[in-house]
Amino acid sequence: MSTRERENSGDHISSTARDVGGSLGVGKHITIEHSGGGVRTEMTAADREALQGLFAQLRSQVETEAPADKKAAALERVGELEKAITAKKVDEKTLTTMEYVRNWFVDNLPKLAGAVTGLVVNPIVGTVVAAVGEGLAGQYRQRFGVTDEQT
Repeated sequence: MSTRERENSGDHISSTARDVGGSLGVGKHITIEHSGGGVRTEMTAADREALQGLFAQLRSQVETEAPADKKAAALERVGELEKAITAKKVDEKTLTTMEYVRNWFVDNLPKLAGAVTGLVVNPIVGTVVAAVGEGLAGQYRQRFGVTDEQT
Protein backbone atom coordinates (compact mmCIF):
# COMPACT_ATOMS: atom_id res chain seq x y z
CA MET A 1 0.00 0.00 0.00
CA SER A 2 1.42 3.39 -0.95
CA THR A 3 1.70 6.28 1.48
CA ARG A 4 -1.15 8.08 -0.30
CA GLU A 5 -3.40 5.02 -0.12
CA ARG A 6 -2.56 4.63 3.60
CA GLU A 7 -3.41 8.29 4.24
CA ASN A 8 -6.79 7.87 2.58
CA SER A 9 -7.65 4.41 3.93
CA GLY A 10 -9.17 5.66 7.17
CA ASP A 11 -8.09 6.56 10.62
CA HIS A 12 -5.06 5.02 12.24
CA ILE A 13 -5.25 5.32 16.01
CA SER A 14 -2.80 3.81 18.42
CA SER A 15 -1.99 4.26 22.06
CA THR A 16 0.26 2.93 24.76
CA ALA A 17 -0.78 3.32 28.39
CA ARG A 18 0.69 2.15 31.67
CA ASP A 19 -0.62 2.30 35.20
CA VAL A 20 -3.74 4.24 34.35
CA GLY A 21 -5.42 5.00 37.65
CA GLY A 22 -8.80 5.81 36.11
CA SER A 23 -10.58 5.66 32.79
CA LEU A 24 -8.84 5.87 29.46
CA GLY A 25 -10.41 6.27 26.06
CA VAL A 26 -8.53 6.16 22.74
CA GLY A 27 -10.18 6.81 19.40
CA LYS A 28 -12.72 9.14 17.82
CA HIS A 29 -15.92 10.32 19.47
CA ILE A 30 -15.12 8.71 22.83
CA THR A 31 -17.54 9.17 25.71
CA ILE A 32 -16.69 7.88 29.15
CA GLU A 33 -19.40 7.96 31.77
CA HIS A 34 -18.70 7.62 35.45
CA SER A 35 -21.23 6.59 38.02
CA GLY A 36 -20.96 6.98 41.73
CA GLY A 37 -18.66 9.26 43.65
CA GLY A 38 -15.42 8.41 41.87
CA VAL A 39 -12.37 6.58 43.14
CA ARG A 40 -11.99 6.52 46.89
CA THR A 41 -8.58 7.78 47.92
CA GLU A 42 -8.94 7.63 51.68
CA MET A 43 -10.36 5.16 54.13
CA THR A 44 -13.85 5.80 55.40
CA ALA A 45 -14.57 6.08 59.11
CA ALA A 46 -16.14 2.61 58.98
CA ASP A 47 -12.96 1.22 57.35
CA ARG A 48 -10.79 2.78 60.04
CA GLU A 49 -13.00 1.41 62.78
CA ALA A 50 -12.97 -2.07 61.27
CA LEU A 51 -9.18 -1.96 60.86
CA GLN A 52 -8.76 -0.80 64.46
CA GLY A 53 -10.74 -3.86 65.51
CA LEU A 54 -8.62 -6.15 63.35
CA PHE A 55 -5.41 -4.71 64.78
CA ALA A 56 -6.75 -4.95 68.34
CA GLN A 57 -7.57 -8.60 67.70
CA LEU A 58 -4.09 -9.26 66.26
CA ARG A 59 -2.40 -7.52 69.21
CA SER A 60 -4.45 -9.60 71.62
CA GLN A 61 -3.46 -12.76 69.79
CA VAL A 62 0.23 -11.74 69.90
CA GLU A 63 -0.04 -10.95 73.63
CA THR A 64 -1.57 -14.37 74.28
CA GLU A 65 0.40 -16.60 71.92
CA ALA A 66 3.85 -15.06 71.39
CA PRO A 67 6.67 -16.31 73.61
CA ALA A 68 7.92 -13.73 76.09
CA ASP A 69 11.27 -13.30 74.33
CA LYS A 70 9.60 -12.33 71.03
CA LYS A 71 6.48 -10.54 72.22
CA ALA A 72 7.90 -6.99 72.20
CA ALA A 73 9.37 -7.40 68.71
CA ALA A 74 6.12 -8.92 67.44
CA LEU A 75 4.06 -6.06 68.83
CA GLU A 76 6.50 -3.59 67.27
CA ARG A 77 5.99 -5.27 63.86
CA VAL A 78 2.21 -5.06 64.31
CA GLY A 79 2.61 -1.33 65.02
CA GLU A 80 4.67 -0.91 61.84
CA LEU A 81 2.03 -2.74 59.86
CA GLU A 82 -0.77 -0.60 61.28
CA LYS A 83 1.11 2.62 60.58
CA ALA A 84 1.76 1.56 56.96
CA ILE A 85 -1.80 0.48 56.20
CA THR A 86 -3.50 3.46 57.84
CA ALA A 87 -1.11 6.11 56.47
CA LYS A 88 -2.61 8.97 54.50
CA LYS A 89 -0.37 8.04 51.57
CA VAL A 90 -0.49 4.40 50.56
CA ASP A 91 2.30 3.58 48.13
CA GLU A 92 4.91 0.96 47.26
CA LYS A 93 6.61 1.53 50.62
CA THR A 94 3.34 0.43 52.24
CA LEU A 95 3.46 -2.86 50.33
CA THR A 96 7.12 -3.34 51.25
CA THR A 97 6.30 -2.88 54.93
CA MET A 98 3.36 -5.27 54.68
CA GLU A 99 5.57 -7.88 53.04
CA TYR A 100 8.40 -7.36 55.55
CA VAL A 101 6.08 -7.75 58.55
CA ARG A 102 4.41 -10.84 57.12
CA ASN A 103 7.80 -12.39 56.40
CA TRP A 104 9.08 -11.50 59.87
CA PHE A 105 6.19 -13.45 61.38
CA VAL A 106 6.73 -16.38 58.98
CA ASP A 107 10.39 -16.53 60.05
CA ASN A 108 10.01 -15.77 63.77
CA LEU A 109 6.48 -16.69 64.85
CA PRO A 110 5.01 -18.97 62.18
CA LYS A 111 2.11 -19.81 64.47
CA LEU A 112 0.93 -16.18 64.14
CA ALA A 113 1.85 -15.67 60.48
CA GLY A 114 -1.62 -16.71 59.33
CA ALA A 115 -3.26 -14.03 61.46
CA VAL A 116 -0.93 -11.37 60.03
CA THR A 117 -1.50 -12.58 56.47
CA GLY A 118 -5.25 -12.59 57.08
CA LEU A 119 -5.10 -8.94 58.03
CA VAL A 120 -2.88 -8.04 55.06
CA VAL A 121 -5.26 -9.67 52.56
CA ASN A 122 -8.41 -8.38 54.27
CA PRO A 123 -10.82 -6.85 51.73
CA ILE A 124 -10.64 -3.47 53.48
CA VAL A 125 -6.87 -3.35 52.93
CA GLY A 126 -7.37 -4.46 49.33
CA THR A 127 -9.88 -1.68 48.72
CA VAL A 128 -7.56 0.94 50.16
CA VAL A 129 -4.67 -0.25 47.97
CA ALA A 130 -6.88 -0.48 44.87
CA ALA A 131 -8.10 3.09 45.40
CA VAL A 132 -4.55 4.34 44.77
CA GLY A 133 -4.48 2.87 41.27
CA GLU A 134 -4.24 -0.30 39.25
CA GLY A 135 -0.42 -0.31 39.28
CA LEU A 136 -0.22 -0.57 43.06
CA ALA A 137 -3.21 -2.90 43.21
CA GLY A 138 -1.47 -5.21 40.74
CA GLN A 139 1.66 -5.28 42.88
CA TYR A 140 -0.50 -5.99 45.95
CA ARG A 141 -2.23 -8.89 44.21
CA GLN A 142 1.09 -10.30 43.01
CA ARG A 143 2.93 -9.98 46.34
CA PHE A 144 0.13 -11.41 48.48
CA GLY A 145 -1.69 -13.75 46.08
CA VAL A 146 -4.88 -11.73 46.29
CA THR A 147 -7.49 -12.24 43.57
CA ASP A 148 -9.20 -9.42 41.66
CA GLU A 149 -12.40 -10.15 43.54
CA GLN A 150 -10.69 -9.36 46.84
CA THR A 151 -9.63 -5.84 45.74
